[in-house]
Amino acid sequence: MLELIKNPKIDFLKSSKLTFSISGAIILIGIISIIAHGGLNWGIDFTGGTLVEIRFEKALDIGKVRSALAELGLAESDVQTIGASSREFLIRTKITGEKGETSIDKKILALFKEKLPDNPSEIMRIEAVGPKVGSELRWRALWATLLAFLGILLYVSFRFQFRFGVAAVLALFHDVFITITVLSLINAEFSLTTIAALLTIIGYSINDSIVISDRIRENIRVMYREAFSKIVNISLNQTLSRTIITSLSTLLALVSIFLLGGRVLRLFSIPLIIGVIVGTYSSVFIVSPVVASWEEKFPSRFKKK
Repeated sequence: MLELIKNPKIDFLKSSKLTFSISGAIILIGIISIIAHGGLNWGIDFTGGTLVEIRFEKALDIGKVRSALAELGLAESDVQTIGASSREFLIRTKITGEKGETSIDKKILALFKEKLPDNPSEIMRIEAVGPKVGSELRWRALWATLLAFLGILLYVSFRFQFRFGVAAVLALFHDVFITITVLSLINAEFSLTTIAALLTIIGYSINDSIVISDRIRENIRVMYREAFSKIVNISLNQTLSRTIITSLSTLLALVSIFLLGGRVLRLFSIPLIIGVIVGTYSSVFIVSPVVASWEEKFPSRFKKK
């Protein structure tokens, strides 16, 4: 296998207190950010409402769009510019149900046709979700995430040991929450696409954790006389090149999607880029130190088989 770093001898566990402190600080920032924003920026998928994407032939100031919507009784609508051309806008309203889906787009088109006759516009897409459906989707997304955590805990505990399962789930929670923290700081919208990205992050992160855990288990069998912390450090160094190469190749693909993909793919790639970076960090600096700390406080007797 290609080795990016030849025979590394890094003491990863030595910096565990520092890395735990950094992670704790970021999680605290995330909690403060979520509270400051009044919760997460839930999208139409979860809150219910109507989303209209409109494109103009010429560039238009976003202030004029908001003023026109106010005349239509949609002053509280959220308006965002899409892209740098100032020609496309995303309009979110609280109007829900069949009525909202079938009439709002026509009303908006008629409004801008009247107000801006020299700047033709067209509706690119329209989405409508009822409040009850949005609430159900939010709970289903939460349950999907919790079931993923539970399934991984059971699998890793069965495949390795319970301590490895707990460490892996803690790392996954760490990865997901820090990703949510960054998205909250930039006030990104949480949609079904975001939830899909978070579940993908869980799948990616656990893969790296399992590779490292498997190497630790193999080394325990042949180095059973050594201190557990030394076995962990050796295992981390042995898998370091693989971890870095895998993460860099994944990031390269994700950055390409972000730069070349459309809006939906960009919304999917942003949390994935964050998650891959954080997941690589946690597999090295969270999972293994947690297992080592557990072994230090509740030592088990590893014997050569």
